[in-house]
Amino acid sequence: MDPLSSLLSGIRAEGSVVSHAVLTAPWAIRFVDDAPLTMINVLRGGGTLLLPDGTERAVGPGDTVLVRASAPFHLVDRPATLRGPHDAYEIACFTANTDCAAQELGGIHWGADSRETTALIVGAYRASGMRHERLLRTLPPVLVVTEDAEVCTWLEAAAIDAARHSAGSQALMDRLLDWALVCTLRTWFARAGADAPGWYRGLADPVLAPALESFNERPAEAWTVASLAARAGVSRALFAKRFTELMGRPPLAYLTECRMDEAEALLSETDLGIARIAKSVGYADAFGFSAAFKRHKGLSPSAFRAATTPPKKPAIG
Repeated sequence: MDPLSSLLSGIRAEGSVVSHAVLTAPWAIRFVDDAPLTMINVLRGGGTLLLPDGTERAVGPGDTVLVRASAPFHLVDRPATLRGPHDAYEIACFTANTDCAAQELGGIHWGADSRETTALIVGAYRASGMRHERLLRTLPPVLVVTEDAEVCTWLEAAAIDAARHSAGSQALMDRLLDWALVCTLRTWFARAGADAPGWYRGLADPVLAPALESFNERPAEAWTVASLAARAGVSRALFAKRFTELMGRPPLAYLTECRMDEAEALLSETDLGIARIAKSVGYADAFGFSAAFKRHKGLSPSAFRAATTPPKKPAIG
């Protein structure tokens, strides 16, 4: 598994808020969930994002927007709308006992068609583990990727079809959002150039790609610079030099980071014992693993698990 696929395995649209919004100006949507990641597909029309820090970002037809916000933010037809009368909508679906069906969102509805309207698909993602956190750390607060008109037409048709057929509609929209998220991230990383994460740029490098895939597929293996260079078909010195230049640290230092990141995910997402996790990330015993983990993460594995694992709900009855 390549690094991007590994990171994306930590975020899924199961149970996400999925709304297809058709809006007539003036309008404003307030996102109040502080969702770790919100995706907005602008199918027709457009508007302006108003972020918590005061940033304004215009979006238009074909734009897919990913927002990381730690406070409520708005999407409006134009900034002045908030100061005058307008149709106001709110998406707040991560609270208990909240029904987030599209028809309940204060007038946002499915399938209207007019050149004067804006059509959106909105997905707000829940947190789903440490891999998800690592993915978010690679993204800016907001990114925009523009798609072809044909993609928007297909997305809207799929969303409307899902709404008309209640059986399986949530699962269909979840998978649709997952597909759109993967495509958006791949496009954005590819266009980011030198600003893309080192691991992404490394995947396009014929010398580094085999090593990065090896780290993610088999982190427990006793990799050496020599064995990794052999996989790439280059000398040990050339491999070490190229890896350090592109990734910013030597190969084995990067491998240790990969192992610690995988250990984080296993500690927070599974009930595996410390010794079992130690072996799965390449350590012979729990003592050596615990020392390495504390050195890199600042907490012992047990303390980290206690701090990141939510308490179990008591059984009823």
